[in-house]
Amino acid sequence: MNIKKELETKVGMADNIYLNNVDIDPLTIKAIMINEVVPFDPLQDFYGTSDADYLKTTIPLLQGAGTNVTSIQDILQMGIYITNAVKTPKTEYAIDKSSIENSLPYLEAELSLFPNIKVIMLMGDVAKKAFNMITKKSTKKNAIPAVSTYKLRNSEIYYEGIRVMPSYIMTGGNILIEKSKVTMATEDIATMLEIIK
Repeated sequence: MNIKKELETKVGMADNIYLNNVDIDPLTIKAIMINEVVPFDPLQDFYGTSDADYLKTTIPLLQGAGTNVTSIQDILQMGIYITNAVKTPKTEYAIDKSSIENSLPYLEAELSLFPNIKVIMLMGDVAKKAFNMITKKSTKKNAIPAVSTYKLRNSEIYYEGIRVMPSYIMTGGNILIEKSKVTMATEDIATMLEIIK
């Protein structure tokens, strides 16, 4: 299945919406990692070039968690699909609520493509916010409590039988500065890997 084609069929095409143009057997995916926002240049996204900026921080996190991955294909073969909550590049430092809302139909449709999901990792506050906006539509409440990520890390949160793990952003230059967040994100990924083994 081509993710981009599938989502355009389900939700429609829209200007400036960047979708993952990647072919995947949805039955093989056991975990989804939701990053915050697509980059300005689609070649720098997870499914762009082999040395894409987003992979330069993501691959080391997965390696730190005990995997031998060196490419996005390796990650997919482990049963891990990575996507972005916001499908339009950010125009300001902060991501506004309308950007999240405009991308929600795509993210929601994307999550529904994978029937064998055991874990959804929310990599950063924007991913957490987007996921809560989706869950609130059906349950009328947030799946993820509105408290700091570090306080939630050891909680076992489930939504429709799927373990939901809030963690830290895995892309961008800032991740390299905040070593404690790198450590915590790596530990969270290791937990996710244990669950999907």
